[in-house]
Amino acid sequence: MPLVLLILAVLLLLFVVVLLAKTVRIIPQARAGVVERFGKYLKTLPAGLNIVVPFVDKVRYLIDLREQVVSFPPQPVITEDNLVVSIDTVIYFQVTDPIAATYEIANYIQAVEQLTMTTLRNIVGGMDLEQTLTSREEINNGLRGVLDEATGKWGIRVNRVEIKGIDPPPSIKDAMEKQMRADRDKRALILTAEGQRQSAILTAEGNKQSAILNAEGQRESQILSAQGDREAAILRAQGEGQAIQTVFQAIHDGQPDQSLLAYQYLQMMPKIAEGDANKVWIVPSEIGKALEGLGSTMTNLQGIPKEVDGPLKRVDMGPSEPQEPKTDSELRQTSAAVEAAIAEAADAANPGRTTKATSTPPTGTDPAIDPGEVPPAQ
Repeated sequence: MPLVLLILAVLLLLFVVVLLAKTVRIIPQARAGVVERFGKYLKTLPAGLNIVVPFVDKVRYLIDLREQVVSFPPQPVITEDNLVVSIDTVIYFQVTDPIAATYEIANYIQAVEQLTMTTLRNIVGGMDLEQTLTSREEINNGLRGVLDEATGKWGIRVNRVEIKGIDPPPSIKDAMEKQMRADRDKRALILTAEGQRQSAILTAEGNKQSAILNAEGQRESQILSAQGDREAAILRAQGEGQAIQTVFQAIHDGQPDQSLLAYQYLQMMPKIAEGDANKVWIVPSEIGKALEGLGSTMTNLQGIPKEVDGPLKRVDMGPSEPQEPKTDSELRQTSAAVEAAIAEAADAANPGRTTKATSTPPTGTDPAIDPGEVPPAQ
């Protein structure tokens, strides 16, 4: 008897436990439980602790209310230009009505997948390959609009549709790679040509500036050289003028007589015979007269006074250092002064001569004697 009571007590305890398990239902967060009574929808259990009638009410479905992500495998799609491309998509959706998602459609995930494929074929079928590859945003918006409208009665809201990949055929990929490579080669050649063009332009500009600078340098060099030659010619002319004035002044200061002139004449004779080409030496006829004048002091050479009366006339020597005339008029004045001094010296040496061009040799003289020369004393 005690054994029977113990068995009954254990069975009663098991029954109570099973009854409690059937009565108390705990629904997790972001879930919803659909309760049926005798196969008919009764209510929807929210998240938390819920009480149902045991053995009468049954939680048929537990619906996830969170946003779900479903990735569909690539599907072949034919474009408008009859090319087959593989497109795989990703759908982000959320169940908003557990009752409709349970009783309006048997498998809403499969329904969304098939609807996505059919809608994608309709959209891509009106585009060519290039538009398909460059119009992902347009395809996404079209898919989302169609899916959101169709799945509204299923208690599902499609939040976002993304095209994960568009794969054209291998032959098209190869052609696209060749086209892309050709386009890149074209851009590279264009950039290279532009670089060479810019380089040629810069080189030409550099050569032009270099030629201009060289021309300017040569011009400045020629100007400076011409100025240097001009100054050198002016200084040489001044030096020659001062040398003539110095010699002329020394002649006046020394008061030369006929003996000195005859001696100078004899000193110049050896220079006549200088040079390897001189084979014949002609002795002037005046050499005897010059020798007579060297030892004679009784007579005078024509034009050389024996005694000078009165004070000596000094010639203005000018400054000791060469002075560059500042203007061309000063150069002409200097040349005129030199010519006047030379003419004055010639007049003093030969008072009876007027000009070399108009004078005639005196009667009885040797025609070989230059009229400008002073004949020796007889």
